[in-house]
Amino acid sequence: MAISEQDLSGIETLLAADQGVAEFRRRFPGLSLTRCDASDMSGQAPFRRYPTFDLYLVDGRDHCWQITPDPVRATGVVVAGRN
Repeated sequence: MAISEQDLSGIETLLAADQGVAEFRRRFPGLSLTRCDASDMSGQAPFRRYPTFDLYLVDGRDHCWQITPDPVRATGVVVAGRN
């Protein structure tokens, strides 16, 4: 499942408002969501940075998932919280 620019805008708005996992799953049922601390993502470049979190795109089409900069290849997101 590719993530469109409209999807990205909705995801960003939802996450910035801290509306929670349930609302994410309701609005984006085909995407996986993983939350972690920013230190867990060291060595990876975020897709986008925000004041309190970094957003990474995940390509999970193969056996093991990997971080991708390409929304067309993305099957999910990782939200890495920063203090």
